[in-house]
Order: sequence, then structure tokens, then C-alpha cells
Amino acid sequence: MRLTLPSSMAIRRRASPGEIASVHMASKWFLGVFVVLIVIGLVWASDRITLQGERTIYAVACEHGTWSGNRCTGTLAPGERHAFRASRTRQEVIHWIRGSQEPIEKHTDCRVANRDNWTCRAHTDQKSLLVGELINGRPTPTVADATTAAQLHAVTKWKWYALRIGLRIFTDADY
Repeated sequence: MRLTLPSSMAIRRRASPGEIASVHMASKWFLGVFVVLIVIGLVWASDRITLQGERTIYAVACEHGTWSGNRCTGTLAPGERHAFRASRTRQEVIHWIRGSQEPIEKHTDCRVANRDNWTCRAHTDQKSLLVGELINGRPTPTVADATTAAQLHAVTKWKWYALRIGLRIFTDADY
């Protein structure tokens, strides 16, 4: 008489030590690549990686509402991306809007420490500066900003891209 085991009780083959080691090695590589991608993503989202020492200000608009400080009473929407390239050697700042056909503005009466810290004075023959000064990568309000309703409001890069893809869950500008 022959005894047969049901399929649920079938004996499984044990993995060899070499097979276990290769699976363990592959999981370590996968985890390492995953961690590196997370770090790169966080650095990119913080706007620490830029091209040629540029700084981008990610502007936002308040649709169907008004600004109350940095809070939008309506819907926060992505605005223009204002790019600035500051040159220490020439002590000038170049400003343009990314993706726009508008001409580039060049301001030459500037004191530039680095891409995140500079100040410029507008001349009477130049278009007025949208941003006259950056301190630690953020624009400082000018006297003209304080007297007009068109003050620049902006968010971090990752929030701007979240707004752009339709995630309208934010109500406050970062600055």
C-alpha cells in the first residue's frame, strides 16, 4: 500500500545558502538605491540643486479670494516661476520668467554675496524690480510692496508642483 500526501502537505525544497545570500544581497541593493532616490528627491524639492547658481521663486496666486497676510481666502493656484541669476564677479542680477517669451531683465547696480543673498537698486531708466533683494533665498518686501496689493507671494518648489498637478489643498503662501 502506497501512502500519498495531500498537496497542502507537500514537502518543500529548502533554499541553498547561495540562494539565500543572493536574495539578501539583492534586497540590500534595492534598499540602498531606494534611500539614495529619496535623498535626491528631498534635496531637489528643497531647491538646493539649481543650474548655474540660479534661484527660482515659485509664485502663487489667490484665485476667487484675497490675501490676508500669507493666507489666501480663496483657492491657492500656481503662478509664474521667477528665476534670478546673481553674479558676484559682475555684481549684477539677471531676472526672467521661466517658460515665458518676456525679455530678460538685467540689473547692474547690485551688491551680490551669493545666489541667495543680494540687493539691487532700481534706476529711473529701468523697469522697476519685482524683487530688489534676496536674503537667505527669500525676497524681502520693498516699500512699494507694502503700499500695493500686488505683493509677491510664493511657496516652496514641491508645493508649487503639487498645486500645478491639481492638489489644491494649501491655503497659505510660505512667504
